Amino acid sequence: MQNNELQTSRKSAQKNRPKNLNLTTIRLPINALVSILHRATGCALFLILPVILLALQYSLSSAPNFETTVSILHSRFTKLMLLGLAWAFFHHFYAGLRHLAMDVHWMTTLMKARYTSKVVLALGAVTTLIFAVYLWF
Repeated sequence: MQNNELQTSRKSAQKNRPKNLNLTTIRLPINALVSILHRATGCALFLILPVILLALQYSLSSAPNFETTVSILHSRFTKLMLLGLAWAFFHHFYAGLRHLAMDVHWMTTLMKARYTSKVVLALGAVTTLIFAVYLWF
């Protein structure tokens, strides 16, 4: 008897649960956004690593290949790609420091976690801007 009652209560709980399948309407807290971006930037940096290593290997193989690599790196599209990679690196770095601090139980209250999330986003933007100035000028 109890097993049947448990199954019917589970079914009714599943039917009454709200469903939101439109991902554009979900408003994530800033903590979740920073955490998701930390994972996404880590994946992006990992996936781009073979391309960077191949470019390094190509540039070191001969002097003409080095000149070709330098000319590719000076193109506007490549500079924009490097700027995106720089943002990914800086965000991943600062968010990683934030996660390490939280692992040792620093800044674990909700208010401090929100504050450090904003700091991570701001530091990532500022250091990317500094890198952009260095890259373009």
